[in-house]
Amino acid sequence: MRRQQLCVLGATGSIGVSTLDVAGRHPERYQVWALTGFSRVDVLLEQCLAHRPQVAVVAHAEQAVVLQQQLREAGLATEVLHGPEALCQVASSGQVDVVMAAIVGAAGLEPTLAAVRAGKRVLLANKEALVMSGALFMQAVAESGAQLLPIDSEHNAIFQCMPADYTRGLAPVGVRRILLTASGGPFREWPLEALASATPEQACAHPNWSMGQKISVDSASMMNKGLELIEACWLFDARPQQVEVVIHPQSVVHSLVDYVDGSVLAQMGNPDMRTPIAHALAWPERIDSGVSALDLLLTARLDFQAPDPQRFPCLGLARQAAEAGGTACAMLNAANEVAVAAFLERRIGFTDIPVIIEDTLNRITVESVKDLQHIMWADQVAREQAAHWVAQRS
Repeated sequence: MRRQQLCVLGATGSIGVSTLDVAGRHPERYQVWALTGFSRVDVLLEQCLAHRPQVAVVAHAEQAVVLQQQLREAGLATEVLHGPEALCQVASSGQVDVVMAAIVGAAGLEPTLAAVRAGKRVLLANKEALVMSGALFMQAVAESGAQLLPIDSEHNAIFQCMPADYTRGLAPVGVRRILLTASGGPFREWPLEALASATPEQACAHPNWSMGQKISVDSASMMNKGLELIEACWLFDARPQQVEVVIHPQSVVHSLVDYVDGSVLAQMGNPDMRTPIAHALAWPERIDSGVSALDLLLTARLDFQAPDPQRFPCLGLARQAAEAGGTACAMLNAANEVAVAAFLERRIGFTDIPVIIEDTLNRITVESVKDLQHIMWADQVAREQAAHWVAQRS
């Protein structure tokens, strides 16, 4: 059997590390062709030494020179490239079969779209790419014949619970609604008045998942779930009102699909991202992910509750953006990225995050999306507006 050639965009992040762990368990099936990293070049070096890719990509020329020298000294012929164009180059290379799109934030949009346009099997862990570009992204999938498989545990769960012909629309296949589960993050039971003084360390202390800082803060604010709501609408051709968010603290039920006959299908498993990664890598087959089997007796109970809109205003803002459409989702994402970065730098408080996002959305007119350049323009305008708010506050 010919080995699948794998490109991992964002290899040094948690999803990238998990992807390499799963692929490394099946060397007869997968070969790493390209790895990319942004700031953790030391980690990327170790990954290159372990997986011996043909190409590695870093952010800056200076990093590329150092990494290239280190690899040569180690006896590796890996070619080191740098910059955004190089990301698009490896993602669309004719040598690549599968692309793991795991670059965090808006930076992942263009290389992910390049992979889609090249007709790759794209494992989508970068939800912001689909949130920002929506219709344009899905049109590219349809035109190129790319395979788009969701990696977020929730969307992967929905994909597993959907009928094979769900692309005909939810109503024709008997789906009434999609239920996105959310852990509720570290602040689920905090007193509301205490949230204003929450620190970045507390926001990043997720009770169930090991994730990067940005996505951990998004989980604490539930903006992560808001972005997933938007993503679910595009992936499964659903209207915002057909997607409901339910807090499930145990993170064992990863999402559910509710059918008109009263059946509700759920996908369950231990909270480990290697499960959806293995599912998407091998689909429609199943392979070992390294994740231990779920012990229902040890789990003992499964709790569900509705999210509190006062505690999680970001969720409501995301739903409003989904309903508005056009450039609203790109602006929502941009303002959130600026706000989260400012919070992690201790320039604003945790409860300032939704205030900045709402202010940005109120000040900029939503427009119908014309093309990728229009999306990037909306992203930039929203970033400037959010940064202005932060500067005034700081």
